[in-house]
Amino acid sequence: MAWQLPEGMDEYLKSTEFCESDNKEIKEKARELVKDAATQKEAALNIFHFVRDSIRFGLDFTDFKASHALKTRLGFCIHKPNLQIALLRAVGIPARSHRVGVKKESLQGTVSDLAYKASPDVLNHHIWCECHLSGKWISCEALFDKELFEGMREKGVTVANQIPTIDWNGENDLIVVKPWVVKDFGTFDSLDDFWREIAKQYRPTIRRRIGVFFSNRYTDSLRKR
Repeated sequence: MAWQLPEGMDEYLKSTEFCESDNKEIKEKARELVKDAATQKEAALNIFHFVRDSIRFGLDFTDFKASHALKTRLGFCIHKPNLQIALLRAVGIPARSHRVGVKKESLQGTVSDLAYKASPDVLNHHIWCECHLSGKWISCEALFDKELFEGMREKGVTVANQIPTIDWNGENDLIVVKPWVVKDFGTFDSLDDFWREIAKQYRPTIRRRIGVFFSNRYTDSLRKR
């Protein structure tokens, strides 16, 4: 797609080690998602809905690359925005990460009790995607898939009741975790160095793999009606 872009956007279009917008599978999926889009806004919305609903919310500490999330169709606040940014960049829409610290209460009821208790009081690695549309940066957080969010509401998970909507209109900011944000680290064209440190911190040990398995099984149970 050849969109008209303002100057100074090159850094928000580049491919990186973890956000591989030049990856073959990512480029193919991005083209598929926007093939019928007449505008940048429509293209960004198509990508948003794909990442929100086709990439299930769940824990995964085995690989933080965007291509991994596309392959597994699973991820949380690292994988999902990273893939969203890569897909947007793959079709020429500038995108960046916004990193914040959120209270762990943002996870209460969405992951297993064990995973929740093991989490620090503040999660400093939460990010969401921002894309550049109509001359401005817009937050478009695609954290919880619709099936999970509806299940959370139906089953009375407190977190869901504090989130007005998970729908994005392509014009206004959507920040799903807004009620729990306690730190703002700013925006970044790349977080690769940070992800390398997180990857060292959360090496996929057998114990962690078991914990992730049971937590994701619990999360899946919220989707069942």
